[in-house]
Amino acid sequence: MASISQFPSPFLVHRGVLPNQARLASVKKPRKVCSRLFSVCSVGARKADDGYGKAAETLRPFDALEPDSRILVFEAPKTHTKKNVAVKSSGSVTGLTSEGVQTMVLKLLHLVVSLGIIVYMDKLLKKAFVDAAIKFPSALFGMFCIFTILMVLDATIPDAATTLLDFFQPALVFIQRWLPLFYVPSLVVLPLAVKDIPAASGFKILLIVVGGWLASLSVAGFTAIAVRKLVNTEMIPAEPMPKPSPFSSLELWLWGGIFLVSFASAFLYPTALGTNARTCLPFLLASTVLGYMIGSGLPMQVKTVFHPIICCTLSAELAALAYGKLSNCGLNPVLGYYLTKASSNPGAGDLLMGFLGSVILSFAFSMFRQRKLVKRHASEIFTSVIISTVFSLYSTAIIGRLVGLEPSLTVSILPRCITVALALSIVTFFEGPNPSLTAAVVVVTGLVGANFVQATLDRLGFRDPIARGIATASSAHGLGTAALSAKEPEALPFCAIAYALTGIFGSLICSLPAVRQSLLAIIG
Repeated sequence: MASISQFPSPFLVHRGVLPNQARLASVKKPRKVCSRLFSVCSVGARKADDGYGKAAETLRPFDALEPDSRILVFEAPKTHTKKNVAVKSSGSVTGLTSEGVQTMVLKLLHLVVSLGIIVYMDKLLKKAFVDAAIKFPSALFGMFCIFTILMVLDATIPDAATTLLDFFQPALVFIQRWLPLFYVPSLVVLPLAVKDIPAASGFKILLIVVGGWLASLSVAGFTAIAVRKLVNTEMIPAEPMPKPSPFSSLELWLWGGIFLVSFASAFLYPTALGTNARTCLPFLLASTVLGYMIGSGLPMQVKTVFHPIICCTLSAELAALAYGKLSNCGLNPVLGYYLTKASSNPGAGDLLMGFLGSVILSFAFSMFRQRKLVKRHASEIFTSVIISTVFSLYSTAIIGRLVGLEPSLTVSILPRCITVALALSIVTFFEGPNPSLTAAVVVVTGLVGANFVQATLDRLGFRDPIARGIATASSAHGLGTAALSAKEPEALPFCAIAYALTGIFGSLICSLPAVRQSLLAIIG
């Protein structure tokens, strides 16, 4: 260590210690504090590390200054340059950015793999059932298989069941986030589905849809309340259900860019991708997604009367109308490009509806997550769902017969309270249905429920979350569930369970020949 010496002056210049420069006003006679005020290092300058890998002169005796000066000076170290700081700062920011990009890529890869497995499983099962001429819904069979595997793993290797559930979580959140979009194609092509239906028959169908929704909601709700009073089971907190993230402005601009570029390309080169449907697919898909994003961002007061599904339906139809006008082909052909129902020449609607089977498979994970709740409230849930489903099917057949609706149309609207994915499977059990009408009626039923379910539940005096959740899902499936759970999260688990079980039980009973024959006998 350097030797220590004393200086007569009470002031010194200290370089390399403080970064800021301070100056004390000059004084003729500085006040004497004590005989030995400061001790400093020897005059020989010592080199020390300034924290940035450079050597700096630490101390300098006061006598080295001008004789008339009596100034205490703290100067920033000369070697601490802005260049050094800029390099280190940019390096740290680059590291954080690289880490963020890496995390984002891994999350995207996780989503693609988990969702790809579910979609591939659905396609594989569907092909196997078609080849074997099995009419039972293939996605429903897959759902039972997944649920059974999860339950077996939970009983034997609980950690494996949890790991499997966590692995598919990104895919489940993706399906939940975009679920309403999978219902939209049937509404977009509604003009094609109803063009051959007489106005009088259309009015009858609307009457059955609205009146049937209210009747089904009442039956399910009152049944749940009656069973609740009998069993008197105390409610327990449900397992938390992850919520999808809101749409970002980046997503909005990205899809907007896709729409503009693909619309211009389709207009200039109508068969650039081989067929009109494939060429129109990007801009029709982008217009549907943009409409849903915009509709989802509207104020809650607006969404109660202008549901996001209506917004994205109008958005897709406006895009189809604009393209039809500019290309002089008209609206109907473009709507035909939207939903071709041909796997070799798919449109935007075919791509969206291709996820409906994956929605059914995802029910297995939802029910497994809420298995404790299902077990605890099994009496209320199963009794309400079974009675409500049977009532919905048979009441639709009876009212259709009473109002004189054509048998083929009555068959098409039988599964009005069942989610689209399973409703389309149910009508295949019968002869002569109109699948496009089936999908449209199911979506309209959901929209009616989404707009009026909360006020109707209040008017009917349903206060119990179990009764409110079951009544909503049993009458208005996924759209009603989304609308109610947004304001009443405590009802969401019961909505999700009843939503899945209503479709499952409806498919099971309609697969029975005796049930189908009895429904057809009523319809006439």
